[in-house]
Amino acid sequence: MESLTIKKRIKNYSVLICLVISVILMVTATLVYPGGSLLDKNSIGFGWSKNFLSNLFATKAINGSENPGRIWALIGMAFHAVGYGIFFMNMSKKIPLRQWANILKFIGAANIVFIFLIATPLHDVGVISIVLTLFGLFTITVFVLKSKLHLLKFCCIICLLTFYCFFGLFGFGYLGLAIIVQKVYVICSILLVLGLEYFTTYEDFVQIKSGGQKTQATNR
Repeated sequence: MESLTIKKRIKNYSVLICLVISVILMVTATLVYPGGSLLDKNSIGFGWSKNFLSNLFATKAINGSENPGRIWALIGMAFHAVGYGIFFMNMSKKIPLRQWANILKFIGAANIVFIFLIATPLHDVGVISIVLTLFGLFTITVFVLKSKLHLLKFCCIICLLTFYCFFGLFGFGYLGLAIIVQKVYVICSILLVLGLEYFTTYEDFVQIKSGGQKTQATNR
């Protein structure tokens, strides 16, 4: 009986557990990163305002030294991928419209694989996870905006804006700012995922389905 209770608790808090472990491992990776950044190849250690997180996944640091933090970063990314995957699959159970619920379920399953690939030589394939995550969060945002979850409405919009700001800055070559905004959007994304995971229920969105059915009935 006690073992079932423990398993249930682990299942209920699996997203939180995965993301906390991921953050701890990624921070550990930054602490042992030898040095070097795109802006200064001779810099020492990992600079939160100088290095992209992707620098942690390379076998060698930018300054040419072996990167002992890589293994920590890889394991951290694995937990991150599982955490986000479970999150999207759990959110699919809270969305009353089946077609959108199925899309979120697919994004969750796919992201477990594609998010981790970002940390491997198949990085370019792993970038698909960014598109899937953005689409998934955008879909969830639409449902949140139709709900009464006012604080989460604000959080969803801020999170998406930080995503778009990062890609805009990176695309136009403002790497110094992009490096900083990357950390901001990662933090915002993690906090939003935890907020949606533990402070929303099926009942928060069920009226959206009933509202749509009433509209269709009226049109008839």
